[in-house]
Amino acid sequence: MPALVAAALVLHVSGSVAQEQVGDTAVGHAAGARTIVELQPFRQTSVSMSEAGETARRRATLVNLNPGINAWFLLTLGDAGQEHATTYHLENPDPREQQLELGAGGDIRLEAAGRVTDCAIWSGAADAELEEARRSNLPFAPLCNGRLYLRNPVPGNRTSLEAVTEFLRDHVWGGERVIGFVKRELFRDVFEQRPAPADAQVPPAAASDRAPAPALVSAEYEARAFIPGSLGIDLGEADRGVVLGQWYEARGLPGVYVSTMQPAALVGLGARGQGQAWRPDAVEAEALSYLIAFDLSRFDVGFTLGTEHPRLGWSGNVLDDVREPGLPGPDGIDTSAPLVRAGMLPPWLETRAVATFTGGLKREQGAFRYGALAQRDHGSHYGFVEQGVVFSRLVPGLATLFVTGDGTVDMKTWTGDDEALLPAIRDARQNGVALVEPDPVGGVPVPGALVGRWGPGNWSGSAKGQLRTLRAGACLIAHASTRFLVYGYFSTATPPTMARVFQAYGCYYAMHLDMNALEHTYLALYRRQGSQIEVEHLVEGMSQLDKQSGGAVVPRFLGFPDDRDFFYLLRRIPER
Repeated sequence: MPALVAAALVLHVSGSVAQEQVGDTAVGHAAGARTIVELQPFRQTSVSMSEAGETARRRATLVNLNPGINAWFLLTLGDAGQEHATTYHLENPDPREQQLELGAGGDIRLEAAGRVTDCAIWSGAADAELEEARRSNLPFAPLCNGRLYLRNPVPGNRTSLEAVTEFLRDHVWGGERVIGFVKRELFRDVFEQRPAPADAQVPPAAASDRAPAPALVSAEYEARAFIPGSLGIDLGEADRGVVLGQWYEARGLPGVYVSTMQPAALVGLGARGQGQAWRPDAVEAEALSYLIAFDLSRFDVGFTLGTEHPRLGWSGNVLDDVREPGLPGPDGIDTSAPLVRAGMLPPWLETRAVATFTGGLKREQGAFRYGALAQRDHGSHYGFVEQGVVFSRLVPGLATLFVTGDGTVDMKTWTGDDEALLPAIRDARQNGVALVEPDPVGGVPVPGALVGRWGPGNWSGSAKGQLRTLRAGACLIAHASTRFLVYGYFSTATPPTMARVFQAYGCYYAMHLDMNALEHTYLALYRRQGSQIEVEHLVEGMSQLDKQSGGAVVPRFLGFPDDRDFFYLLRRIPER
């Protein structure tokens, strides 16, 4: 059973303060529909009353959705009876240092570094600053001289492929079968890449000694140099030739390393470390994969939901007998309102951005139809958390990438006991089951138990085993005293081959992300020179997903909202 945590209510009335407990809120599902606010187990609510005239009284309610993370707040303003109320989603840009609370006289009190500021954004009948911020239609509108922001709903960008897919899925009977046919017949190997031999007279550049350990490759590939296909990342001299499995530092981006791999170069290990042999078919054995490693001692990691995806309702995958009649979704909700999903990085973080990459599968594919996971937890919908706010609960048995409030990054298969971690989790994304996980007996990293099972693993594709396609995944590597978050792009591969590649690089845990198209496997790096930003894409064709304005690149996820979820990496700020 999930832990029960009490949500607190703090009352500010005529300058006096009282506290009372308002009931227990469970992490997870309870019978009956609920709002997303009621889904938050750690929320804290403050209420303040102020005079709005000779007889009228105004009521303000401020909900800190997770005081342990201290980033997102809901401010509701109305008359004393709350018959006419308006709710605003506020964001604290400095959650570690700045505290918010309601004042008794119609303001919000901000405290940081011992300095207290009363911000009168809701005093007076017009709520002038709040309404001006709302009318600006900016995704993030500054309040209180930029010490607070209002999040405004804006439409997210989507590609023509996304638009057609969603139209078929949402409005055409049998549309999912059409989408599946197109994926199998038109997209199966369309992104396949193969390396070209490098000039024999050009020795490959030396890999960085601060990079992760090289991958295990067979002897015939140890000294052969290749041109790295359509890789869009500048490797300096290594652009003239790379050795498969070696790591090369991205030019001008300390702590970011790139490696290339062909499955044919791997040492043939057994399916779970010993025993049954692994044999990719001829196509995926030669297909290139790119891996990008980020030194986690240098970077902070975060996760942001898209403006639309992943959704919160029921997945079409789930069986009828695990749906609960009357509930709009597995957690009792199908909307995030009144919370606002931005689909882009907030402006106060942009100057620190080093990389972004797309997240996991949409909700439609993000649940199980076959196997044990399909029979429990309403079909085991993939969960996700942003800024400490639970949008869809984290489900036991699923591969989970999460970040705690102190910046620690980890990956694991979620268990019921892990509910104890929830108060500390800032961001989390689940996506299926493990590609690589520690062996339960010896702890050695091995391919996940469901890697070779199409239905129970929910790998997408077809029951006939047509699983080879463009895929992306992520893993964690511990090398010496350094940990690395690794993004893997597989130009055409099956889940067993993804697991093999990650295992060869020493990943102790790995999970699948998205698949089938460049917009679903997008990764960009950012190099800054003054106010100018230079964008490099993992694969050159990904540049089509950015926009142009006045001859300058406007990057996806940084320059405009997107309908898809994504991860981001920021240059770490030294502890104050």
